[in-house]
Amino acid sequence: MITDLLAVAALVGSGVVAGVLFAVALSVLPALLAMPADRYVYTHQLVGRRWDPTMPIIVLTSMVLDIVLAVLTRAEPAALFATAAVLLLGVSVVSHFCNVPINRVVKALDPDEVPPDWRDPRPLWRRWHLLRTALALLGVTVNAVAVVLA
Repeated sequence: MITDLLAVAALVGSGVVAGVLFAVALSVLPALLAMPADRYVYTHQLVGRRWDPTMPIIVLTSMVLDIVLAVLTRAEPAALFATAAVLLLGVSVVSHFCNVPINRVVKALDPDEVPPDWRDPRPLWRRWHLLRTALALLGVTVNAVAVVLA
């Protein structure tokens, strides 16, 4: 019974992560790429206010649930839950070491005074974001299969 509840929670959590990252890739990111630098900086700062404290909690909680499930369930679903945990760890690592440092640089800018020699971080941020989105989509898919088999 407890493993069923944990499995549902892990699936919902990884689904939220994948859904948010997919929505950013599909809609938010193209809009940010189309903006002039000053509007991009302002919008990035505005949008990031709620992502930064929330998303790491959801990603890491889902990963921990997957680890617990890998320990508590039988062989095949356990391996799948462990795989989902590794994929969510990948999301966290890419976010923490690639996207977040770029976010910090953008947050430090004044949107009204973007330097003329400013190096636009959007293409690099996009590449890292697409990688973590792919990892998250794989993670929720593996979690879904594990839940079905558990």
